[in-house]
Amino acid sequence: MEAKKISKRIVRAALISALYVVLCLVFQPISFGPIQVRIAEAFTLLPYLDPAFIPGLYVGALLANIIGGLGAWDIWLGSLFTLIAAIITWKMPNKYLTPLPPIFINAFGVSLYVAPLYNFPYLLSVIWIAIGEAIATFAIGLPILRLFEKNIYKNDN
Repeated sequence: MEAKKISKRIVRAALISALYVVLCLVFQPISFGPIQVRIAEAFTLLPYLDPAFIPGLYVGALLANIIGGLGAWDIWLGSLFTLIAAIITWKMPNKYLTPLPPIFINAFGVSLYVAPLYNFPYLLSVIWIAIGEAIATFAIGLPILRLFEKNIYKNDN
């Protein structure tokens, strides 16, 4: 792979990482907790276009979770769930299915520690986090994915 292409991928991953953190901070009241719409999760669909986004998403989630205040569980497990969702998204056969890994992995995974931290029923947490993830990925993420596909990855991968 040529140096210019590698540089573009590194910059793209770094930008997504920074944007992930900024969006979590700007929307902090709705980015953490048992009822959340983490707008930054819209970016978890981008590995479908390029696996170079995967480390950027992981680092962004890790930094956001450090700042977010939910503690070690969120820092390590929340970031790990974002990483797993990003890897599975990269392997999805169809772009319209790309929201499914972040929705299911985060709804069931994040609820494992968020529900007890907030003394919130696990299944209710799963439902609310799934709804929030669906909003972030279907309503925001798919249009972003299409935008990247048309304007950034049309002739350049």
